[in-house]
Amino acid sequence: MTLIPTVTPKLIRRLFPNYLWKKTETDKVLYLTFDDGPTPEVTQEVLKLLKAYNAKATFFCIGDNVKKYPEIFKAIIDEGHQYGNHTFNHYNGWKTTYNDYIANVGLCETEISKHTSKSSKLFRPPYGRIKNQQAKQLLAQGFKIVMWDVLSFDWKQNLSAIKCFNKVKQNASSGSIIVFHDSKKASQRMLYALPKTLEYFSGLGYKFKSL
Repeated sequence: MTLIPTVTPKLIRRLFPNYLWKKTETDKVLYLTFDDGPTPEVTQEVLKLLKAYNAKATFFCIGDNVKKYPEIFKAIIDEGHQYGNHTFNHYNGWKTTYNDYIANVGLCETEISKHTSKSSKLFRPPYGRIKNQQAKQLLAQGFKIVMWDVLSFDWKQNLSAIKCFNKVKQNASSGSIIVFHDSKKASQRMLYALPKTLEYFSGLGYKFKSL
């Protein structure tokens, strides 16, 4: 079983300096990110919570979900949040050929372009798994590959919702890029941990910004 750390080790960040892991901030700022949407009901609840705290976030969207739920994708944009590419079919780069992977990213970008005239050029590989040659090509195309500093583990069904929140509470610091998921699978834990995160860090004077 692969053990994934809550906080990305500095060694990993140094090995892949071309990826964005954490932002350098002198002020109290956190970067909330949401993977795998847009998802009916779940994404809308996230948007409501963010609005209540005047928080902005970045949504890494699956192209097929953008195609199925364009009105939710539009709501993300209308609320002033950032969006990024998460492939069209949630491809695992380690298990996908170079050509198929690059094409799938392009397919997602094409779908996104149908709903907005501006590309964010932000990309997060599903599972954080991407081969070097795949990454080099995307970087050459002008994409910024965004990873993370802190994982909430909200997708893990054997982890309690309060533990998801505690992982964020205990490990996030100024500039942290935090991963949540606006998916059905993660919704129960995420919709508990997210408002707790917003409340706790807002109380400490933090602001939440998009990338």
